[in-house]
Amino acid sequence: MPQIINGRNIANEIQDDLRADISEWLKTNKRNPSLVAVLVGDDPASIKYVEKKMEAAKYVGIDSKIEKLPDTISESELISKINHLNEDVSVDGILVQLPVPEHISERNVCNAVNPIKDVDGFHFSNAGKLCLNMDTFVPCTVLAVIELLKRTGVETFAKNIVVCGRSKHIGLPLSILLHSDARNQLPGLEATVTMCHRNTPPEQLRVFTKLADIVISATGVVHLIKEDMVKQGACVVDIGMTRTKTQEGKVKLVGDVDFENVKNVAEYITPVPGGVGPVTVAMLMKNTFKAAKIHLS
Repeated sequence: MPQIINGRNIANEIQDDLRADISEWLKTNKRNPSLVAVLVGDDPASIKYVEKKMEAAKYVGIDSKIEKLPDTISESELISKINHLNEDVSVDGILVQLPVPEHISERNVCNAVNPIKDVDGFHFSNAGKLCLNMDTFVPCTVLAVIELLKRTGVETFAKNIVVCGRSKHIGLPLSILLHSDARNQLPGLEATVTMCHRNTPPEQLRVFTKLADIVISATGVVHLIKEDMVKQGACVVDIGMTRTKTQEGKVKLVGDVDFENVKNVAEYITPVPGGVGPVTVAMLMKNTFKAAKIHLS
């Protein structure tokens, strides 16, 4: 039987530890860490996800608020709002909930956030430091995957890992940290990493994944990873999260992995939902506390 990695339990453990750390930190500091989420538009998924982040912030002792903006806002107006938050000394962490409307450049918006308040780790300065294995803000989903592997006891040293997904926010930085040297300022996990993506031909993707000790998928392609693509005893981490509708018309979250069948061969596997997602939120809280310690040290 596979061990289903319970992300909610792990997230709760992280948040309990963080709550205690912040409580102790407040004994010598005048205010709570603070986080501002910038939400553009009325996308239901984005609203729900931001609300979960605010709930987690409240629990661990982080002051938080949502700056809700209309989807008609111009890029320059949005960047002006971000600059105002950059200059606000009471704000430690800023996140812009993605995606933003099509008329706004995601890259320009991410680069507008002050790097030392960039708790999402998306600014080019933080991305560059990550590539050079320097201490920096690492994207929260990347931190979540690493935390899941460590807390589950999944060995990465000298193991073969396939990362399926090449996004600059998840697949690329995750691959860098997985393969890099553990002796760096930003410690790596010492694995041998193969990067694939949604356009890797299925027959080639199967060759790579069948050799992997750990398969991590973040493509948004429903059930891309099937049972015959995973070797017996592998660890499978599903970052994908696609909203689909059931026959009854209800919204259902589905991952990149054909969970019901892949669990027959995997030793460890994450579910969707309840796997990587909750831990990603917990790691955002850790990044916010890190930012507060930088600003108030």
